[in-house]
Amino acid sequence: MSDVVIKFENVSKQYRLGVVGTGTLSHDLNRFFARISGKEDPTKKVGVSNKLNVRDGDYVWALRDINFSLNDGEVLGVVGKNGAGKSTLLKLLSRVTAPTTGEIKVKGRIASLLEVGTGFHPELTGKENIFLNGAILGMTNREIKSKFDEIVEFSGVSKYVDTPVKRYSSGMYVRLAFAVAAHLEPEILIVDEVLAVGDAEFQKKAIGKMQSVSKSGRTVLFVSHNLTAVEQLCTKGILLQNGTLVLEGPIHDITSAYKKASVNENELKRSGTRLVEIKNYEMTNMQGKVIDEVFLGENFKINAGFVAKETTDYTDFTLDIRNDSNEFIGHITNADDLFEIKNLQKGEEKRLSVEIKEMSFAPGTYYISLWLGNKYGTFDYIENCIRFTIKQGELYIRRPFPFDKRAKSVLKSSWSAK
Repeated sequence: MSDVVIKFENVSKQYRLGVVGTGTLSHDLNRFFARISGKEDPTKKVGVSNKLNVRDGDYVWALRDINFSLNDGEVLGVVGKNGAGKSTLLKLLSRVTAPTTGEIKVKGRIASLLEVGTGFHPELTGKENIFLNGAILGMTNREIKSKFDEIVEFSGVSKYVDTPVKRYSSGMYVRLAFAVAAHLEPEILIVDEVLAVGDAEFQKKAIGKMQSVSKSGRTVLFVSHNLTAVEQLCTKGILLQNGTLVLEGPIHDITSAYKKASVNENELKRSGTRLVEIKNYEMTNMQGKVIDEVFLGENFKINAGFVAKETTDYTDFTLDIRNDSNEFIGHITNADDLFEIKNLQKGEEKRLSVEIKEMSFAPGTYYISLWLGNKYGTFDYIENCIRFTIKQGELYIRRPFPFDKRAKSVLKSSWSAK
C-alpha cells in the first residue's frame, strides 16, 4: 500500500499589496502629510505609477483553500495559466515561504528546481555547488561522491565544473541544477517551468530521468505549459484557476479541461473587416454527429456557415491546424480542390462543408483556425476555435504499443520480404 508523502489541508497564501513603509520615520511622515493634504507622494519615483490601483495595506490571496494529497511514486502535473498560483504552491511545498492558513504535511527530503539561479551560490564552482546542495539535503560526502560523476555526465558541463557558476549560461545552469536535484535521491522532486530554458535534447533527457525517479518509488511534482510533456510524464494532475483548485484527477482529464478553457478564451481572438462573417462552425463525423475526437485514419468534416455583409466577387476559405505546442502543421483551402466561392450578394448566406480524409496526424490534441478572405484582405479570422483529439485506434495502425510522441504524422505502409 502506498504511503501519503504530501498532503495539503486547507492551505491558503496571502500577500500584501501596496507600499508598506519607506524605511525611515521622516519619509513616512512626509508621505502621510502629503496624502491627507491631497498632494502626490513625495517618496514615489518619477514616472512610476501604481498599476495595481490599490490602497496601502491591501491584500491578495495567491492560493485559497487548497486540498490534495500525493502518494509515493506518483507524478503530479500542476496545470494552470499564468497567475493561477502554480509557482506559489511549489514555493510553499519547498518551504521558500510559509502558508498563511492551513497545514502542509511532507514525508521525506525535498529537492526543488523552481527558478534559474535558485539553490546555487554564484561565486562557487559547479563542483562546490554539487557538494553544497548534497549537504543541504542531508547527504554525506561519501554519498555525494558516489553520484558526482553521474551528475556531471548528465549535465554535460564537465569542462566547466571547476568554473564559478556565475559564468554559466542559463542553459548550463539549469542542466546542472536539474542533474543535482534529480541524482541526489530526494524522496520528492519538484520541477517548475525552468526546463523550458534547456534545449530539446536536454528536455528529453530530463523527462526520462523524472520517469525513472518515479519508477524508483519517489514522488515528482511537475509544472509546465508544455502539455505534451505533462501528459507524457504525469499520471495525475490538478488544475489551478485564480488561486483555487478547480479540478483534480487523471492527467488527461486535467489537460483536456485546461485546453477547453483556453479555447473559450481564444474564441475572442477574432479579426477582419467582417465583409463576410462566419456565423457558426462545427466538427462532425461522416454521419453528421458533432464530435471532438477522431481515430487515426478516419474521415471527418468541418462545417461552417457565413453571411455576406456586402457583395463580393469571390471569397477563399481556409483552415489552419496547430498542435498543442502551437506548431503549425496543416493548411487546407478550397483552392486545393478548385472549389470556388464566387459572386456573394449582400445578405446571402452560405454553409460550407469540407471533408478531411484519412487523418494522418499523430495522436494528440489539435486546434483549427478558420479564415475567410481574398487577396485584398481578411474578412473574418477566428483563432483556435475548434479543438479536437486524435486517438490511435486500430483503423490506421495496429501496433500493440503506444504511438511514438516524437512523430508529427503517420505514414501508410505495406511490407514484404523475399
